[in-house]
Amino acid sequence: MTRSPTPSPPRSRCRTGPDATRRALLGAALALPLAGLLPREAVALTEAAAAALVQRVVTDINRVIASGRTGSALYSDFERIFATYSDVRVIAGSVLGPVARTLSSSQQTAFIAAFQGYMARKYGRRFTEFKGGTVEVSRTVPVNNYVEVQSVARLPGRSPIDVSFLVSDRDGQNRFFDIRIEGVSLLRTERDEIGVMLDQRQGNIDRLIADLRTL
Repeated sequence: MTRSPTPSPPRSRCRTGPDATRRALLGAALALPLAGLLPREAVALTEAAAAALVQRVVTDINRVIASGRTGSALYSDFERIFATYSDVRVIAGSVLGPVARTLSSSQQTAFIAAFQGYMARKYGRRFTEFKGGTVEVSRTVPVNNYVEVQSVARLPGRSPIDVSFLVSDRDGQNRFFDIRIEGVSLLRTERDEIGVMLDQRQGNIDRLIADLRTL
C-alpha cells in the first residue's frame, strides 16, 4: 500500500502591530533581533533550557542597564550580549534574504560583523530608557523545531507587554533566533529595513557593508 507523503507543518505567521515605536523601544531593551530556521528531524532543546537561556539574557541586559554605561562602552556590552545569546549567522542571513546565497565567504563574514555592530549601536542608545524594567518568564511552548518562551515585560510608566522569545539549538547551542513583541517579529522588521537599505544602494552588498559599519 502506497503511503501519502506527510505534509510539512505550516509556518508560523507574524501579526502586524499598530505601535511601531513601542515595539522598537522594547526591542532595544531586549537587544535581540531575530531568524527563520531550516527544518530539523527533532528538537533536543528542552523547555526548561530555553526558559533558562531567556532568564540569563534578561539578567545580563538588566546588569548593563544598571551599570550606567553610555556610548561605546554600552554598545560594546550590547554587542557581547547579542553575540553570546543569539544565532548571529542565521539572523544575518535571514535578514539579508536570497541575496545571502550569492555572497562570497569574505562578504558573508564582513556582513555578519557589520550587521552585529550596527545592531549594537542602533538599539544600545535606548538601553537607559528601560532602567528599572523587568521581564518575567510566564510559560514555554514547544513549536515544531523550536521553543517559544512567553514572557511579560514590565517597564516603568508603561502597560505590561507580551514578549515571545524563540529559541533553538540548530547549531548545537541554545540561542535566540527571533523575538516577537505583541505578535510582531523583530526579525521581519529588520529584514524589511535592511532590504530598503540594499535597494537604495542598487543591490551593492559591499556598499551596504561599508555603510552598516558607520550607521
